[in-house]
Amino acid sequence: MKILSELLEDVKILESHGNLEALVTSPSLNSKNIESRSVFVALAGNVLDGHSFINEVIEKGATAIVHEKDIEEFKPGVTYIKVADTHSAIGIITSNFYDNPSRKLKLIGVTGTNGKTTTATLLHQLFRDLGYKAGMIGTVVNKINDSSYEALRTTPDPVTLNELLARMVDNGCEYCFMEVSSHAVSEKRIAGLSFVGGIFTNLTLDHLDYHKTIENYCDAKKSFFDSLPATGFAIANIDDEKGFYMLSTTLARKYTLSLKKEADFTERLETKLIGEFNAYNILGVYATAIILGQEANKVKEIIKTLEAVPGRFQYIKSKSGVTGIVDYAHTPDALENVLKTVNEMKKNGKVIAIVGCGGDRDRSKRPIMAKIGYDLSDVLILTSDNPRTEKPEAILEEMKKGIEGLYFEGKVYILVDRYDAIEKACNLANPGDFILIAGKGHENYQEVNGIKTHFDDMEELQKNLK
Repeated sequence: MKILSELLEDVKILESHGNLEALVTSPSLNSKNIESRSVFVALAGNVLDGHSFINEVIEKGATAIVHEKDIEEFKPGVTYIKVADTHSAIGIITSNFYDNPSRKLKLIGVTGTNGKTTTATLLHQLFRDLGYKAGMIGTVVNKINDSSYEALRTTPDPVTLNELLARMVDNGCEYCFMEVSSHAVSEKRIAGLSFVGGIFTNLTLDHLDYHKTIENYCDAKKSFFDSLPATGFAIANIDDEKGFYMLSTTLARKYTLSLKKEADFTERLETKLIGEFNAYNILGVYATAIILGQEANKVKEIIKTLEAVPGRFQYIKSKSGVTGIVDYAHTPDALENVLKTVNEMKKNGKVIAIVGCGGDRDRSKRPIMAKIGYDLSDVLILTSDNPRTEKPEAILEEMKKGIEGLYFEGKVYILVDRYDAIEKACNLANPGDFILIAGKGHENYQEVNGIKTHFDDMEELQKNLK
């Protein structure tokens, strides 16, 4: 039990009705998770409005309501707190409830279109190998030291986030490396958290279904760096055209990294990872470790041993000499980078690329990705990638617009079923060929009409390459 006023510390309260010194239990933004004496924070979302559940949560036992819309009737025994923004409030309230765990850790955020998962995961591996207790919050999995926990979204909601951070503190973690998505910044899921540093990987076309414009998307990323304290640090990849922009107004200490120009970090490093995109990820990992006070030679030695992240340029080779690669590339830039890397690896063989675009997501990138797949492969197979509520055939028609009028026979195949696409690629492959399956990476499901069924690209690749 906590005193309500303690949870409201740093929350901008417009008005209140009831007892602010009441004893309360856990805060919640979900009406299904209410228990006796809960604090319910009503979020106005794109689909559901938490304000419409206020009477229901009071009946379930909630005794404090945080809201931003006017309340028509104040019920006895319930405290009402009106704030300007409940999205910010839930983060602060939850942080206070868990005794501000982010202040007891060195919390480092990684943001950018591509490379977030790899950078955060490699940082976690590195610091564990350096002997530190450390946590990780990301797309593929959440980690507390060496224990893994399911990750449902790139950046969790504030309640889940602070509960995870509190468990890290309880388990002695000194560091936490966290992916920070643009959605999380826009929706203020990281409100109330104290970061000691941030890393910018890159910015390319993605999520315009949500942000509407590339400028909005970019500014969401930048606002994360603007929120960093003067005692913190900000690292940016300045080979990306938005690198300097990310650093332009932050109060944090500024550091730059580059593979192509003069920067604070341009170090040559030895790694098992393949591709220029991974060179940037590794350089960001190295820079972060050095800024955090780690010894350079020791960091370099451990970097040599770091392993690839599942679903990120994960590859196998068949007995017949066919190389199969599974990668999460689901943006034009990521697909271009990974295909360029595959082309550099091949000798006399051909590159067979399987490419799809997810449903209910940014439609503008569909024809672009098809054209990149066409230009950088010898055989292109267009297929489904989590159609969600859209018709797979309709998505493929939009992708085809990017390659209209181009040579198709023997070069392009369109197979709606992803199973068929992988089987076709394996049947077409000869010794020395490379098969790239792009888009889903670590995901072990296919979502069609809102229903998720088991589907794992690597499993299907291994089965068909036999």
